[in-house]
Amino acid sequence: MKALTVAPMRIGSVRVEEIDPPVPGENELLVDGVALGVCGTDREIVDGEYGAAPPGHDRLVLGHESLGRVRQAPPGSGFSPGDLVVGIVRRPDPSPCGPCGHGEFDMCRNGGFTERGIKELHGYGAEQWTVEPGYAVRLDPALERVGVLMEPTTIVAKAWEQIERIGRRAWFEPRTVLVTGAGPIGLLAALLGVRRGLDVHVLDRVDTGAKPGLVTALGATYHTGSIADLAREVPLDIIVETTGASDVILDAMVHNAAVGIVCFVGLGGGGRVELDADVMGRRLVLENDVLFGSVNANRRHYEQAALALSGTDPSWLERMITRRVPLADAAGVFTAPSGEEVKVVIDL
Repeated sequence: MKALTVAPMRIGSVRVEEIDPPVPGENELLVDGVALGVCGTDREIVDGEYGAAPPGHDRLVLGHESLGRVRQAPPGSGFSPGDLVVGIVRRPDPSPCGPCGHGEFDMCRNGGFTERGIKELHGYGAEQWTVEPGYAVRLDPALERVGVLMEPTTIVAKAWEQIERIGRRAWFEPRTVLVTGAGPIGLLAALLGVRRGLDVHVLDRVDTGAKPGLVTALGATYHTGSIADLAREVPLDIIVETTGASDVILDAMVHNAAVGIVCFVGLGGGGRVELDADVMGRRLVLENDVLFGSVNANRRHYEQAALALSGTDPSWLERMITRRVPLADAAGVFTAPSGEEVKVVIDL
């Protein structure tokens, strides 16, 4: 069968190649791959920045934004042939830290976790793959064209869960949220904000392409100015920062409303900015602000994401997918996306 593979830490090693089809274990699902999403993490692995093949292997099957259809399911698994499923990405540390030992593997403290398509486990970028039933989540069959957006939705489902938990430290009735960046994570974060009844604003650098229309269709407001300009107009009770850009991160830290919450989910390419630590520290203390980061997702976040997607207009979700390519051409999709492109999907 064909699979999309890479030699981790080697630039230019990505290719589509023939590999042996998987043989499911006694308690595993055999799944036919339907689609695979491409994100910044995949591009960084292809660029040789990180990634690790399974022990004893030189190459890693890429892909963590999965969508597949069950071909074979063991009795008692809770799944049946034909079910549309997504595979969970992370597995807990085999010598578990506290969070992993309590099922919170998305909050691993010692880095001993493994991840499909990223760290020491083959990914979902193949014509067939296997997965344990406990790490598979069923999707509504109506989401076949857009279910590949499930994994990025889990990231923002977790982020919103954490925001709301932090908000419960005291009385907190947010009205306004700013999402920085209108890529897939930003748009999905905005979607979940709108569904919470918040006044959602999305800030991005482009004013053409699909992004402005997608934001407007949600009932949110699209901006191309600065966080500082927007903060003069509305109190930014919550900020979800998805770009990872150092200057945007700094602006988010200093322009949130008092008793505000800033959640960072974007990973950028580094960079340096000047920060007055005394001023910043005083502001955090005197305004009771919270700045925190969020990464990965637990099973419950996948279940939350499945519910969110099933309640969203599929045509809006499909507009997020701005390019589809066949698996045979997948090795060529890892160049930096244009500012107008939203989501690239590989049809398996």
